[in-house]
Amino acid sequence: MGSLGILLLQQLVNGLTTGCIYALIALGYSMVYGVLELLNFAHGELFMLGAYVAIVILGGLALHGPAPLGILIGALGLCFIGGMFVSSSLGVVIEKVAYRPLRYASRLAPILTALGVSIVLQNTTMLVAGRRPWYFPHIFSSQTYELGGIIVTNLQLFILVVATGLMVALHYLVNRTDFGLAIRAVAEDKTTASLMGIELDRTISSVFVIGPALGAAAGLLFSLYYGVAFFTMGFVAGIKAFTAAVLGGIGNIPGAMVGGLLLGVLEAIGAGVLPIVTRGVLGAEYKDVFAFVVLIAVMVFKPTGLMGERVGR
Repeated sequence: MGSLGILLLQQLVNGLTTGCIYALIALGYSMVYGVLELLNFAHGELFMLGAYVAIVILGGLALHGPAPLGILIGALGLCFIGGMFVSSSLGVVIEKVAYRPLRYASRLAPILTALGVSIVLQNTTMLVAGRRPWYFPHIFSSQTYELGGIIVTNLQLFILVVATGLMVALHYLVNRTDFGLAIRAVAEDKTTASLMGIELDRTISSVFVIGPALGAAAGLLFSLYYGVAFFTMGFVAGIKAFTAAVLGGIGNIPGAMVGGLLLGVLEAIGAGVLPIVTRGVLGAEYKDVFAFVVLIAVMVFKPTGLMGERVGR
């Protein structure tokens, strides 16, 4: 296999890792849009809070370096539970205070409110945590596995397994349980669902529990992978996840998963190929441009996305 082929396969592995994180965030966008037709731009900040909460928990446990497997599993379990609890609780509060009073208003009002909530959360985090980045402790003992020149780390495998497990669990919850049936019914027709005995407020609140919980898990995985958390991290990641949701079909749960993976792969391959194609004129730092190019292309040529159905259908 040539060097370019090895590079592409290596970037494919890297892209799937980041793509899983994008997919988890995108699921929150899609679930909220599928049920309320609301673009919850505050979702990126709930993703960011998951990372900060995890770092606080690890600091409280005095874990600052590699730990034995048992302690590592327990600590990460607490980080996931703590981050998901905080983001979910805040998501429910935001829905009740900011979005519920505007449920039957014009579409512009909830969007402006979501942007306002995003700014408030971001600046509040800046005031509490400071402007400087918080560094995620290196609690994983680094191990690498090589196959045909392609290198995969144990951390990448962990992210792939956890993210895939969460996505499979969500798919089962939405499509194989009575609770998921209620969510799909509300997404399809709120009035009919209410007449059938489904409690709208409780069902909608549950969406603001599940979506932020997945976002918080993604925030933990993001900071674990890159080793850092900062108060603006939710903005760029949120925009990319929104792009992934649009790419797959906004409001479509499998579409959000596919869109996140595709975006991660395109971004990673672009970062690896751009310096070669442009002979160093454009470096890997231009990989973020791919997200916005993809967003523009999808909106122009296929605005409904690759799998353009809402969650209710």
